[in-house]
Amino acid sequence: MHDTEILARVRATGARRVIGVGTLGLLGALLLWLAVAEPPATVLWQGFLILLGAAALWLAQVMWRSTGRELLLTEEALCDSTGAVLARIDEIARVDRSMFAMKPSNGFLIQLRTPGTAAWQPGLWWRLGRRVAVGGVTAGRDTKPLADALSLLVARRDGALPPQ
Repeated sequence: MHDTEILARVRATGARRVIGVGTLGLLGALLLWLAVAEPPATVLWQGFLILLGAAALWLAQVMWRSTGRELLLTEEALCDSTGAVLARIDEIARVDRSMFAMKPSNGFLIQLRTPGTAAWQPGLWWRLGRRVAVGGVTAGRDTKPLADALSLLVARRDGALPPQ
């Protein structure tokens, strides 16, 4: 991946990253505080609140790590900065940015020809079956050009555009 030219690059914006992770962290802290300061009548509900609070705090730290990555588009694939491949260009059936697509905030959806392994980087991207969704705490001004470039690569691959 270091030999190939990077056509587009997307990263989480600092403010969105802090707001997203901060919201999850605050939720976790509030749930834990509620379980201790105002314990429910039964121990089962208290345990449930503690479990949810711990899960929210854990998810906040996972989201902090995942949103520190960048998404990189090359002629061959869409990858993240750790080298994880989200989708290879030859596996993409279409790119969907429509209003009614089930996509993350400020993001887009990639439809693959064959199912991939499930993966999730909270706030940045997820893959489930034939769908890859990109976005979340990324800015639309960054993801829109990435989706456009990806669409052009797919169109060129399919012969709808002349080779460059």
